[in-house]
Amino acid sequence: MNHDDWVRNELWGLSKSLGFRYTPPEEIEDRLKQVRTAMEKEEMEALLVVQKMDFYYLSGTTQDGLLFVPLEGKPLLMIRRELERGKVESPLNNVVALKSIRELPSLIQTHFGKLPNSLGLELDVLPVRDYFRYQDLFQGARFADASPVFRNTRRIKSPFEVDLMRKAGEIGGKVYQEGRKILEERMTEIQFGGLLEAAAKRYGHEGLLRVRSLNYEAYTWHVLSGPTGGIVSQSDSPMGGLGLSPAFPVGASLRVMRAHEPILVDFGTCYHGYQVDETRMFSIGKMRQKFGDAYKACREIHDAVLDEVRPGADCEAIFFKTLRLAERLGYKESYLGPPGLQTHFIAHGIGLELNEFPFLAQGQSYPLEKGMTFAVEPKIVFPGEGSAGFENTVVVTQNGYEILTPLEQEIFEV
Repeated sequence: MNHDDWVRNELWGLSKSLGFRYTPPEEIEDRLKQVRTAMEKEEMEALLVVQKMDFYYLSGTTQDGLLFVPLEGKPLLMIRRELERGKVESPLNNVVALKSIRELPSLIQTHFGKLPNSLGLELDVLPVRDYFRYQDLFQGARFADASPVFRNTRRIKSPFEVDLMRKAGEIGGKVYQEGRKILEERMTEIQFGGLLEAAAKRYGHEGLLRVRSLNYEAYTWHVLSGPTGGIVSQSDSPMGGLGLSPAFPVGASLRVMRAHEPILVDFGTCYHGYQVDETRMFSIGKMRQKFGDAYKACREIHDAVLDEVRPGADCEAIFFKTLRLAERLGYKESYLGPPGLQTHFIAHGIGLELNEFPFLAQGQSYPLEKGMTFAVEPKIVFPGEGSAGFENTVVVTQNGYEILTPLEQEIFEV
């Protein structure tokens, strides 16, 4: 049996037996319908999908390739590598080989009957060199930015997507429970983080967190102990940690963790591409009262956010409510970062990527909708001393919310 025959005949059974969940055809069809509704409003005759998570969202595969989506007619999935696996993973019917990018116009013309007059591209992430190449390949076509089409469509999660996120939340819960058994005094931050990741991978965590960005990189975990919890770095977050070098100045470091200090663990879990984010506090022995009180304040702010979560609630209004509450609790100067370096959001959307809509943030005045998923993460930072934080991922339901990261709320004391 040659390779292609083996993939066609055996891969499906092997992958299913090992827990793979392929995207159902009806799920893809519903996504295409929503995307085409947005395309029509933007007067786009077709889309050329390049970005990996948009590509996965509409095709069900991340094999190397491009996806052509006409406003009318069936999509064309063009795979460079690996074609036979792409056919197994994607429920789309029109799947062909793409040997060279120069073949793109002829493949589309054969499939579509003509080349599109207007073509949507993900201009928020597409490299300029590739943009010029597509200009050369589709001379005379009008290019439009398709990134709002995808970001607005993907902001609402289907029951299929929420179920995958729920599974990721179950994995995350197991990781934190194991962390209680793993953590020891004199262990370094990076050592603890690596052991947490190893535990997560035993349960199916993919070990990768994706972000729609040019230069922002995310990884599974932050472990910040004592004074490293008060260090701000390049990421748009209340604290960044020390990291391992100037080349990677965020997250866990080689610092040895000590008894009675706050240990903040922000762990993101990814299952079948879908992510959840959660934060809890650990301590070796009893944590100092200052940080225990700050942790309680974070929990109170978190719960106050959830009290407002329902379809129709305004995202910006919820954010400003937390500012007022943090001030009443006595944390105005340390809420969401040190003075002068405070962030302007309390929650970020999450799904296939960490920075999806919605944002509960300043300048983000729009309503929550059923099916939106986001991570609520109040954090309080004391420069030179440490930080406290609490975070859960939730989905907006018909009348409120569901927490997708169910886990005990108390400090994990060992």
